[in-house]
Amino acid sequence: MRLTRHRRWLAPAAIAAAAGLALTACTGDIANEEAGDVDCGPYEEYGTFDGANVTVAGTILDLEADRLDESWSDFETCTGITVDYQGSSEFEAQIAVLAEGGNAPDVGIVPQPGLLQRLAAGGWLIPASEEVEANVDEFWSEDWKQYGTADGTFYAAPLMASIKGYVWYSPDEFEEKGYEIPKTLDELKSLSEDIAAEGEHKPWCVGLESGDATGWPGTDWIEDYMLRLHGADVYDQWVTHGIPFNDPQVAEAFDAVGEYLKNDEMVNGGIGDVSTLVTEAFQTAGLPILDGECSLHHQASFYETFWNPEGGDENTVASDGTVFAFLLPPVNADDPLSVTGGGEFPVAFRDAEEVEAFRAYLSSDTWANERVSLGGVISANKGLDPQVASSELLTQSIEILQDEETTFRFDGSDLMPGAVGADSFWKGIVSWVGGQSTQQVLDTIEASWPAS
Repeated sequence: MRLTRHRRWLAPAAIAAAAGLALTACTGDIANEEAGDVDCGPYEEYGTFDGANVTVAGTILDLEADRLDESWSDFETCTGITVDYQGSSEFEAQIAVLAEGGNAPDVGIVPQPGLLQRLAAGGWLIPASEEVEANVDEFWSEDWKQYGTADGTFYAAPLMASIKGYVWYSPDEFEEKGYEIPKTLDELKSLSEDIAAEGEHKPWCVGLESGDATGWPGTDWIEDYMLRLHGADVYDQWVTHGIPFNDPQVAEAFDAVGEYLKNDEMVNGGIGDVSTLVTEAFQTAGLPILDGECSLHHQASFYETFWNPEGGDENTVASDGTVFAFLLPPVNADDPLSVTGGGEFPVAFRDAEEVEAFRAYLSSDTWANERVSLGGVISANKGLDPQVASSELLTQSIEILQDEETTFRFDGSDLMPGAVGADSFWKGIVSWVGGQSTQQVLDTIEASWPAS
């Protein structure tokens, strides 16, 4: 083991007072459980610990936080490690501040490779153990491994994943009105125009509000169009600044998306006009589909959870259910499958055996199958059985991620430097839908790119 560096973990109330965080506590409660009630065979390799505690923080909240806590309850019982999770909508904005002040959690579930790079550059992260790296080499692709690597050092395994380019819709409405799933971007545009012409409602409902991260759902639109219009090579050049942010190819993607997001005839169904895009929370923006007040909503696979915000089952995600989704189509129907997506990476701020045992478990196929079986999420872990997913859509999503023929690219804003991907790009989307021209916005974002 490396020498342990002890860091002080602030109590939730102290964090909230010091950093203004809105926290959702989710603490493992295993006091009344007996290890004999659990099959501990799958957990023997992680060892046993007497009274060890691992603190964890991230952006995962509410129902998803409850499921996350449930996913490692058997691990807690069998290893003796208590995992204390704190969710915060301000995690991304505050984790570097907490790390610099010596108040970081033991593990931070980081949703952005760009943020991981920043934390590594600050010297705050503990490299992943051999056990974690062995799991990643077995269960994940090299592309996914590189997202958890900074300057040649491997810091974190992937955790969950998502596919970003889904368009949600009502199967009943499509059947009733004879709408067909579009096979190309032109067909999607024609469908949207037809819905708008019928005059019953605006075709699209959109929400860009997400606290300090307001604007990010709009970046997902741009990334999907960049990949489909210009291909993976240009996409890679864009996110690494191989081409400038104000390149004409980027402007083309913005203008294509603008035909929806800046068009009062296209948005914002069931909510208001274009101005409501930046005030409507992304979590609730798709719900007007359930009331027939819009027909289409662009959001990732993880949005499945939001159709039943109270954790019920009144709305079913299926091709014959209440809601379903199709992938944003390609330019040409015979183009190879290309998708954007995201994921999280559990980085460590404290060097301790119990921390690495926990991280090794999170990088395993055991955890992936346990968490996905609880519903609402997917993973790109190759040891995951797609059939344990909670819906037809999520099974399909896992199969897409596991298919070697799929061209997958990580969310572009998450790969860019924080000054761009988590700042000027998000803010630029807000300014753009608010009326600024494409060229103005792209020039501003380009000027924010850090010097090499």
